[in-house]
Amino acid sequence: MPDSLADLGVRLTPDGGVLRVWSASATAMELCIFDDKDASWVASTLPLAKTDGDVWTVTSKLLAPGTRYSIRANGPSTAGHAFDPSLHLLDPYARGLARTSSGEWRSYVQEPDTFDWGTSKKPRIGMDHAVIYEAHAKGISKLNPDLPDELRGTYAGLAHESTIGYLKDLGVTTVQLLPIHQFVSEQRLIKQGLTNYWGYNTLNFFTPHAAYATREAQFGGTGAVLREFKGMVKLLHEAGLEVILDVVYNHTAEEGLGGPTTSLRGIDNKNYYRQTPDGAYVDVTGCGNSVNTATPAAQRLILDSLRYWANDLQVDGFRFDLAATLGRDAANEFQPEHPLLLAILDDPQLESVTMIAEPWDVGMGGWQVGNFPDGWSEWNDGFRDRMRDFWLTDIGAARANGSAPNGIGSLARRLAGSAHVFSQERGPMASLNFVTAHDGFTMADLTAYNSKHNLGNGENNRDGTDNNHSFNHGVEGPTTKQDVVDSRRKAMRNLLGTLLLSAGIPMLTAGDEFGRTQRGNNNAYCHDSELTWLPWQHEEWQDDLLAVTRMLIQFRRENPALRPVRYGKWGETVPSATQMDWYNKQGESMSEEDWDSPAERTLQYLAASTPEFEDFNRILLIVHGLEDDVTVTLPAHEGVAGYSLLWDSAQEEHVDPLVDYLPGSELTVSGASMQLFVAH
Repeated sequence: MPDSLADLGVRLTPDGGVLRVWSASATAMELCIFDDKDASWVASTLPLAKTDGDVWTVTSKLLAPGTRYSIRANGPSTAGHAFDPSLHLLDPYARGLARTSSGEWRSYVQEPDTFDWGTSKKPRIGMDHAVIYEAHAKGISKLNPDLPDELRGTYAGLAHESTIGYLKDLGVTTVQLLPIHQFVSEQRLIKQGLTNYWGYNTLNFFTPHAAYATREAQFGGTGAVLREFKGMVKLLHEAGLEVILDVVYNHTAEEGLGGPTTSLRGIDNKNYYRQTPDGAYVDVTGCGNSVNTATPAAQRLILDSLRYWANDLQVDGFRFDLAATLGRDAANEFQPEHPLLLAILDDPQLESVTMIAEPWDVGMGGWQVGNFPDGWSEWNDGFRDRMRDFWLTDIGAARANGSAPNGIGSLARRLAGSAHVFSQERGPMASLNFVTAHDGFTMADLTAYNSKHNLGNGENNRDGTDNNHSFNHGVEGPTTKQDVVDSRRKAMRNLLGTLLLSAGIPMLTAGDEFGRTQRGNNNAYCHDSELTWLPWQHEEWQDDLLAVTRMLIQFRRENPALRPVRYGKWGETVPSATQMDWYNKQGESMSEEDWDSPAERTLQYLAASTPEFEDFNRILLIVHGLEDDVTVTLPAHEGVAGYSLLWDSAQEEHVDPLVDYLPGSELTVSGASMQLFVAH
């Protein structure tokens, strides 16, 4: 059966460029070709003809590489439609975008792909080996002193040898970039004199954000920005680093019904956006509109975009913003077996591409953690909240009330891979573990602020969550009190330790490895400044914390017992799983009281790998969640002759890495700390 939705957008042929646009509702459509020198002047117009499958098409020699064009569409004026034949609309499949002198956007015909990838290949790092580094394409290199000015804050700056060298030295395997699809700032921000820095306001799903390219590329003509982006991917791949894109397919920059009409709304509002029968938008994203993935055309738009970035641009994977929206059916209810969610996994053109869901949105039934199909990984907000509570708010409560509110059992479940959240078939690789992300406090700010400080965002501190699970250790914000400073830094080491030593896929937010601050702003999306850029000049304590992070990533890499691929089963040996044994501070098997009592917040986690591709390995992790020191008796376990201490979070600087202990030995564990051993 012919695929009526194939080859949408512009394709170059010997007979000229062929433009194909889908709209089931339009009654007329025309192509506008703009003057070579003045993108505001329409030089030619051509009608599009409606063909099979509600696809409108035209062929013209005028559609040549570099030609700027738009679409104008007409149709019904009844509820749900938003046709305006005077508007110049972007081709949803445009591979190139340009701006006019007045600030309007135009599609342009991209040049044929002649980029030389050389010997560059996707690294294809196994998910159990992945350590994801969430970064901003501009912010990561904007302050890098080793870069010439013209490369700072650009795709080329991210691909510069100094930036890559830093990432390789840190030990991360995968760079996850905040949105780099072409985006614009919301109308409200523009009126306030602010800007959308994060980029979650997509204008087009097929073009890289031009402002992240060098000035030379921005003014370098057809294809120059795209070539710089490809060059970045190529150099990262040659260094063995993967590239994951944060993609925003749940809504667009057209905002609510009164917002700017730039593309989908003017082409077929009724089918591209979720609506009530009277034409009001069903907004489950909180951004004004929600893309209607119940329609085949919207599903195909997203799939075609993914294929383009994964194949033509060689991207390794995607993190889907508000992915629950993508899984909603025609009744706006989430369905785990939604055709789009399954198609993303089953598409042969997307084979071996990493798919990570942010498994919620703001609509009814929007929290769907654990409910995505097998093959998806998901942001695990339960991991985030529990680790913050254990090391921060529980400690604060214990100081205030004399007792912590929680035992250690909930932390242990997260530490072991969140099997109570994800199915046996999906295993721990379904859990994308994180303590912080772009959205919220930085790790340093978690330890220094009880409340958000967002006045600079222009909303009287109303924006951003109030549920931060943070603890300032007795002083709000910066302090010179050494006991407070020491407690905060130890808390950061504990948070990094639980993140990087837990089963699942760890995601580290750029700058947390050395304690970056945003001065208490937990919603810094509208600040394109040194507040949000990655600082490259560090204080001595930050270099110490960076060394700890680097070491923890190395321990994760060297100890497969820390990164099982599958959940174990009681009484069975499951390949690439972990055999887990749990002991209390006396070195005895955990009792129910040991798990649940707020007075007993100490455990010993003995994890042994069940080898499939790597050598056998066994580690012991001691976690102690009270501020008083505790005496711990190391467990006696069959096959364990001794334990060698690798790391103690109570030590600010890394000291002698190997101290050996026999089973049954007693040792003192400092208050609110953790220790990692290798068992032999």
